[in-house]
Amino acid sequence: MKRATAFRLPNSPINYYKATISCIFTKPKIANCNWEVRTNGAISPQGQNWYNGGEVYALTCPLITKADGGKFGKTESGNVWLDARYTSPYKFYQFWLNVSDEDAAKYIKIFTALPHDEIEALVAEQQAAPHLRPLQKRLAREVTVMVHSEEDYNAAVEASGILFGNSTSEQLHRLDEDTLLAVFEGVPQFEISREELASGIRAVDLLTEKAAVFPSKGEMRKITQGGGVSINKEKLGEFDTILNADMLLSGKYLLVQKGKKNYFLIIAK
Repeated sequence: MKRATAFRLPNSPINYYKATISCIFTKPKIANCNWEVRTNGAISPQGQNWYNGGEVYALTCPLITKADGGKFGKTESGNVWLDARYTSPYKFYQFWLNVSDEDAAKYIKIFTALPHDEIEALVAEQQAAPHLRPLQKRLAREVTVMVHSEEDYNAAVEASGILFGNSTSEQLHRLDEDTLLAVFEGVPQFEISREELASGIRAVDLLTEKAAVFPSKGEMRKITQGGGVSINKEKLGEFDTILNADMLLSGKYLLVQKGKKNYFLIIAK
């Protein structure tokens, strides 16, 4: 066997390997295949996964780690899955959007096929205006579209705007249940009776007695009169407005907003 040789393209974290191997072939399986690929002097345990008969071409990259030093792997916490059943497109998009500047500069070279010149331009743009996060935004877009779809990417961007920007009730109603729960994961939640809501209930009673969004009816009335209360992204005009089951998102949720940043999720069961 000839020892595998390695080379690296300029400004690339990826190593390329070529090895020539000799095997004794028996049908239907390959037997007595005695070869190895070494990375920095160590034998690669993945070597045989690359074999396709005769010459072998392999593509490897350094161990990919997260900002906390942990590696990517199914046994690690805080990882993302390619399967939307385990990581929704929204959470997937948010993962890449929230990586550090250092990781974004590394990941965009590994996980996207953007040209080198374009990556360098993004890095320069990031250094000039890091608060705009151009690297993270482009990384999140490229990977989300590649793994999921352009439609899923657009939906994730729109969902992000619901929590962090100016959004509309129409946009909120377009969210599916999984994305809604992902967007508002961690906000205070209250459970109420669906039957009680179906018969109609005053907002002031719901948000003080049934769900402790406000400590008192007086405070709820004051903030509502000041335009500081919204239900499903629509301003509440009167503190005693009747709310009913027709207003539920995905048939079971009411989103309450108090002020600019305080959200509460009411679940009708």
